[in-house]
Amino acid sequence: MTKDKVLFYLREQEGYVSGQKISEKLGLSRMAVSTAVSALREAGYAIESSPRRGYRLVSSPDKLTSGELMSHLSEDRLDRVVCLEKTDSTNHYLKMLADRGAPVGQVVIANEQTAGRGRRGRTFVSLKDKGIYLSILLRPESRPADTAVITAWTAVAICDAIEEVCLFRPDIKWVNDLQFDGRKITGILTEMSLEGESGLISSVIIGIGINVNQTPEDFPEELRDTAGSLAMAVGHPLSRAALAAAMIRSLDRLIACWPIAKERYLEAYRRGCRTPGQAVNVITGAGSRPAEALAVNDDFSLRVRYEDGTVEDLQSGEVSIRPVK
Repeated sequence: MTKDKVLFYLREQEGYVSGQKISEKLGLSRMAVSTAVSALREAGYAIESSPRRGYRLVSSPDKLTSGELMSHLSEDRLDRVVCLEKTDSTNHYLKMLADRGAPVGQVVIANEQTAGRGRRGRTFVSLKDKGIYLSILLRPESRPADTAVITAWTAVAICDAIEEVCLFRPDIKWVNDLQFDGRKITGILTEMSLEGESGLISSVIIGIGINVNQTPEDFPEELRDTAGSLAMAVGHPLSRAALAAAMIRSLDRLIACWPIAKERYLEAYRRGCRTPGQAVNVITGAGSRPAEALAVNDDFSLRVRYEDGTVEDLQSGEVSIRPVK
C-alpha cells in the first residue's frame, strides 16, 4: 500500500513535491518514499526527480491497481477491493473470499485471467493489460429465480458505467451481452450459492469481463468479425482504472436499490435491448430453433414466437441473432 499512497499523492500534485513533504504528509520515512518511487518506476511510471525540487509524476501506464483506483474511489470503498495482477478467474477467487465471510460489495479485479469463463462453459479471452475482469459479491434476500433479474440489472448498471466514461451507451443483446455495432464487448456471468434449509440465496457473484483496449489483432481470428472493444468503438485507448471505478459505483447503486428500483432498471433494459424485433435462433441443450423475438416481459424474460406459431417466454438460455438474408 505504501507505493499506492505515494502514487496517489504524486498524482494530486501539479508539479514537483519534495521527498520530505511526501514523508511528512504520508507518515513515511524518507527511505520508504525512495523505495516506493523506485518500485513505481519499475512498474512503468515515469517519475522525474530533482535534488532541489523533489519528484514529479510525468506519465502513467494503464494499470489496474489500488494506487490507480485511489484517484477514483474513496479509501473506505477500496477496503473492499482486491486488485490482482493475474488469477485463474475472478469469480473463483471471490468465491473463496465469500466462503470466508467477505462482505456485500467485495470486489476482485484482475489485470489478466488464465481461465476466464463465459456462459455455457465457454472460455472468455482475458488478455493481459487489455480488459477489465471484475467480480462483485451480493447477498440478496432472494430466491434462485431472481438471479436472472439480477443479471439483467447488471447489464443496465454496466451500460451506465460505460456511458459515464466513454460517452456512448452499448446495446444489450438478451440476456446480458453488451455490444457495439453488433460486436460483443462485454460478457456477464452470474453464479449463486444457496442456503440448504431455507432455499434462499446465500451469495451471488457477478463476473463482468469488458474488452477495453483490444485491437482487432488481439482477438483470435475466428472472433474478429464478432468481437470488439471500447477503444475500437471510441477510436482511442481508455483508462481502465477510471472505467473500473465507474463500474464499482454503478454496481453499488444496484445493490443499494435492489429490488425496489425494478421499474427504472426494466425501462432502461427495454430501451437498450436490441433483440426484440429480430429473427433469432433459440439455443438449448436439444439444439437450435428459429424464432422471432417479440418483447422483453416485465420479469426480463424474452417472448419469442416460433415458426409454427407457438409462443414461449424464455427465462434463461441463449439466443443468437440470425443474419438478414
